[in-house]
Amino acid sequence: MPVVTPEKLAVLQQSAEDVRNICILAHVDHGKTSLTDALIATNGIISPKLAGKIRYLDSRPDEQLRGITMESSAISLCFSMARRTTSDAEPVQRDYLINLIDSPGHVDFSSEVSTASRLCDGAIVLVDAVEGVCSQTVTVLRQAWIEHLKPLLVINKVDRLVTELRMSPSEAYTHLSKLLEQVNAVLGTFFQGERMEEDLQWRERMEERVAAAAAKEQDKGRQLETATGVYIEDVASEAAATTNGEFEERNDEDLYFAPENNNVIFSSAIDGWAFTVRQFASLYEKKLGIKRSVLEKVLWGDYYLEPKTKRVLSSKHLRGRALKPMFVQLVLDNIWAVYEATTGGFKGRGDPVMVDKITKSLSLTIPPHILRSREPRALLTTVFAAWLPLSTALLVSVIEQLPAPPTAQSKRLPALVDASPGAILVDPLVRDAMVNFKSSKTDPVTAFVSKMVAVPASELPHNKRRGGALTATEARDMARKKRADIAKAQAIQAVSNEDRSTQLNGLAGALAKASIGVDEAADEVDVEGQEDPEHLIGFARLYSGTLSVGDSVYVLPPKFSPAKPHAAPEPQKVTVTALYLLMGRGLEPLTSVPAGVVFGIGGLEGQIFKSGTLCSQLEGGINLAGVNMGTEPIVRVALEPVNPGDLDKMINGLRILEQSDPCAQYEVLESGEHVIFTAGELHLERCLKDLRERFARCEIQAGEPIVPYQETIISTSEMALQKNKDVPRGTAIGVTTSKQITVRMRVRPLPLPVTDFLEKNSGAIRTLYAARNAAEESRGRDAFVEEMVEGADSSGNNLSSTTSLSMASFKRALKAAFDTEKEHQNVWHDVVDDITAFGPRRTGSNVLIDTTKAHICRRLLQDAQDSSSARDGSAGNSLTLDPYAFTDKIAYAFQLATLQGPLCHEPMRGVAVFLEDVTITPSSDEDASTRDGLGRLTGEVIKPVRDSIRQGFLDWSPRLLLAMYSCEIQTSTEVLGRVYAVLTRRHGRILSEALKEGTPFFTISALLPVASSFGFSDEIRKRTSGAASPQLRFRGFEMLDEDPYWVPSTEEELEDLGELADKENVAKGHMDKVRARKGLMITGRKVARDAEKQKTLKR
Repeated sequence: MPVVTPEKLAVLQQSAEDVRNICILAHVDHGKTSLTDALIATNGIISPKLAGKIRYLDSRPDEQLRGITMESSAISLCFSMARRTTSDAEPVQRDYLINLIDSPGHVDFSSEVSTASRLCDGAIVLVDAVEGVCSQTVTVLRQAWIEHLKPLLVINKVDRLVTELRMSPSEAYTHLSKLLEQVNAVLGTFFQGERMEEDLQWRERMEERVAAAAAKEQDKGRQLETATGVYIEDVASEAAATTNGEFEERNDEDLYFAPENNNVIFSSAIDGWAFTVRQFASLYEKKLGIKRSVLEKVLWGDYYLEPKTKRVLSSKHLRGRALKPMFVQLVLDNIWAVYEATTGGFKGRGDPVMVDKITKSLSLTIPPHILRSREPRALLTTVFAAWLPLSTALLVSVIEQLPAPPTAQSKRLPALVDASPGAILVDPLVRDAMVNFKSSKTDPVTAFVSKMVAVPASELPHNKRRGGALTATEARDMARKKRADIAKAQAIQAVSNEDRSTQLNGLAGALAKASIGVDEAADEVDVEGQEDPEHLIGFARLYSGTLSVGDSVYVLPPKFSPAKPHAAPEPQKVTVTALYLLMGRGLEPLTSVPAGVVFGIGGLEGQIFKSGTLCSQLEGGINLAGVNMGTEPIVRVALEPVNPGDLDKMINGLRILEQSDPCAQYEVLESGEHVIFTAGELHLERCLKDLRERFARCEIQAGEPIVPYQETIISTSEMALQKNKDVPRGTAIGVTTSKQITVRMRVRPLPLPVTDFLEKNSGAIRTLYAARNAAEESRGRDAFVEEMVEGADSSGNNLSSTTSLSMASFKRALKAAFDTEKEHQNVWHDVVDDITAFGPRRTGSNVLIDTTKAHICRRLLQDAQDSSSARDGSAGNSLTLDPYAFTDKIAYAFQLATLQGPLCHEPMRGVAVFLEDVTITPSSDEDASTRDGLGRLTGEVIKPVRDSIRQGFLDWSPRLLLAMYSCEIQTSTEVLGRVYAVLTRRHGRILSEALKEGTPFFTISALLPVASSFGFSDEIRKRTSGAASPQLRFRGFEMLDEDPYWVPSTEEELEDLGELADKENVAKGHMDKVRARKGLMITGRKVARDAEKQKTLKR
């Protein structure tokens, strides 16, 4: 294979129509990196014989060791193809540039998939022919749908149907047909959900138009003073006439995968072959005398070839004849014949006569040494490489089916721009340059940096030698330096306990033993001085303009809005210090980059945290940030250096890690602990390895994983007796220390539908808070946009999700959720208008409801003018103390109480707090008409209100909510019992078990507590000898239906469980573990059970 130089790739970047930006998406172990190896081999970077084995883009040692991809890597490839401009024209040779991004398939690294998909225009989705659609397959298909990427389906590992499952070609065709239906069913659910949402929004717009038209007609009616009955009919007819629009349906035929549309590829990456229906249509066009366009439509499906007349028949014209489908007869039979001739298939021995016949019929030339080889796979791969090369089928389909950057941007970017913060204030020149793909140097420059990549300084192009392999002298010098490093490290370790003079002598002796000259040793620096520092390189895509080294651009942070371009933190202008061509394990320098190219950019260290937008102008700039990471970090671990003197190193390393990893988060708790948040156990292991070896370069000790919990209450028949029987259950009265203020509150569990609704619409709640603050403070629309962006950034969700419900729609849906509660309708009737706050952090599923007679608190879901006017009218004289002065402190205490529940200081969920009364008693030693003590009283109110909420919480039956993983395991029948044993021992719960039709594999779906998941993957692989590998995805919280304060009380319980029953209460075990970690008091634990038997040393 000819080697393609970086200079040629840089030239190809200038022709946008010949560029393709694609990413490879799939479930773990479905063959992404092996497929990429075959494509890389076409450019001479690796040998074709090593394709599928070397895993070139897995550059990390732990990736090679585990055999999975952990970081997305990009590489630029060149592919030459002869294409006809018209059907009669001669084919013209053209070179294409393929910017390829290989993404991880493990669920812990879903954030890498999100960052890769934002930069691309098309996606290659791989599906294992045996395992079929898995959990991560659905995830990557959804990501491609969200990013509006045009997908190309590759059904990989078809060879397993021959070698492992030993299917016949007819059975394999049936299996592949069902697999294709499963993938299309997933796309159908996405399309249906989107259409339902659009239909709902259309109905809301129609209702608003009808209401506006009706109001307009009412004004006309009052002026004309028409009769009431006649007038109502006229209003209805007129309103209907003004809103006679209809909902437009969309055609979804082009969304699905179909081999006749040439968007499906059948392949075996390990054997190096792939094909499309079009390829076989070209092969059989002359032989059958049927046009290629016709053959493309009938090669897949229920079409049959009559042997005598060479006519194509449909299934209804078979008339009982047992004919094979054309795909089986013309395609699969031939592929099965190659496997049988080379490797022997079911027989175990190849057939040289059949091989010779196949090579002659296909006009293939096989080297004699391959034919004489005793290795059947060498012959198999050689035949397929000459007949159906994988790279040709895949890259031709990429060029013909996936769009070039100008076409893709015109379709994708309008929706992306409209979803950005302050979209209507974006400069029309910027929008036009992005949508219409303007790439001249005078056009605005807009680029999106999806993530920051940490690269060692030695790997940067200006620090690496250019010009090919090392010379013999350079190789000897490098070997001497490495021996010197090893010798000095051994010498320092050997004499670490001796004095300074002894150290120098020992070091000199060690250097002398290593045969290093005095001059060479003098040139060497200390071991610590040779540390390779890490530099952060931006992983970016240019949407418009041309970017060159030395250009100055603005770095727009994720909270930027064109409404307030100079708002703090004000965007900084940076100078581009370097541009790089991403070549997998290496970087190649560039001087300039045109629009439509994926590239690396230097000079952004300290300016971009995780992602950001680069724009040549500040006013009217666009903010493209807001990538949905797909996986939220759920595992928290406290870190500390083994040597306390390395604390600064560890903190700096954590900051670099947080910037270079899209999903990792770093936080310093109030207790002073340095905590890292990761997506899962494997992600945590990779982050710790990077910290120790690359970023911090010191020994770091990790504590026990910190798992989040939630606290809630329910009403059961086994609740403890009320402490105060004179008031309803859950009622608590808080009194300040000065006895001046008394607050009466009642705590109740929220109905489950309401809790679920609030959990799903946290973004809408945040938007409502922003709208309320903007209206009250008269800050206008700009402040609303700013707070909405800030809330969306802190939550990690897409900006589009925060505006899915308006206030009217939110109130209507919330009332419907409350109406589903039939048992206590009088309690929840019309409480929506009395809601004052949501908590914790103003977005949780707990509500504060004001039921006081004077309605002292503001109404969150009412119009700001109505709420403020009612409050102003009810407020008393400013010289007297009134309850209105303490409403914000009551709301703040509510936020504190719901953030730290009474069980183990974890957030509450599904709790309603009714504020019933606030009483103020004037102090006897003060003048009642003065408000001098207001500052002291506002501080006193917080603690009793918080304690009252916790007291009312414990009056019900408390429960813990456990963080749960959804676990998907594919395994064979032989190890099914071992999988169940591991799940049962870790308190897992089996949801479903299904046998994949046509395969010996079971798919098990289960729920597993996050607290019990650490070490689960390793244990299940060991117990099953590697036959089962689980995929864990955070699903949410699930209630553990057990009261942590329950103790046996009846005679039967005491007889069965004994007086202690400490081993049976699982909820108390979780609660005590969390309280012990947080340093809280643990009740009910006896330190000394038999005190009379203990002795002291004095006695």
